[in-house]
Amino acid sequence: MRQPIIAGNWKMFKTISEAKSFFADVKGKAEIDGVESVICAPYIALPALVEAAQGTTIAIGAQNVHFEDNGAYTGEISGVMLKELGVKYVILGHSERRAYFGETDEIVNKKVHAAFKHDLLPIVCVGEKLEEREADQTKDVCKVQTTEAFKGLNAEQAAQVVVAYEPIWAIGTGKSSTSADAEDVIAYIRSVIADLYDAATADAVRIQYGGSVKPGNIAEYMGQANIDGALVGGASLEPASYIQLIEGAK
Repeated sequence: MRQPIIAGNWKMFKTISEAKSFFADVKGKAEIDGVESVICAPYIALPALVEAAQGTTIAIGAQNVHFEDNGAYTGEISGVMLKELGVKYVILGHSERRAYFGETDEIVNKKVHAAFKHDLLPIVCVGEKLEEREADQTKDVCKVQTTEAFKGLNAEQAAQVVVAYEPIWAIGTGKSSTSADAEDVIAYIRSVIADLYDAATADAVRIQYGGSVKPGNIAEYMGQANIDGALVGGASLEPASYIQLIEGAK
């Protein structure tokens, strides 16, 4: 049985003091048996959040990592640094990273390997653009992105990856895939992983849906057989909303 996972992606929001205040508000309330709660915050807030999360079941994650351990990469952060901080997860291949910062499938794969090298669990984002959806290329795009992201991983590593299916046209737009459409694509992604490895490995992989997920629609998505949680942007920024998302995933 796969444990549901709700991961809040704060993107470029919240100062350190705001992060501390948020955590104080959700502590205890966002800790529900059977659901894994994750907060992926900007780098500067990570030390404070890791400290605040001690003794709780809430996991802390970063939003990116470089594939090298160190070097002349101004503005980047490495797996060595994140590991010492004590974060558990790292988001990789988010559509905003792909669109605004030129990340390719090859780069995402290198980052996945860097994450495992330093005992970080990757949340790998895949998803199609609007024009790709309209051209009926959704599954083709997701197959390529998934296959490339998993390249070189053994079955034990693959089983630990969290995949986030995020149709790019739905992120931050207020639009979202219907639960049936999301289920169809996510079931297909699981079949791709089964072809790469085996049915048991694919069955172990948790696959989230992302794209304008809110407290009002989380239960609908969680009611689908292959949807194991959500990667949530805007709706994860307010404590009450984040708590409701966790409750809705139960």
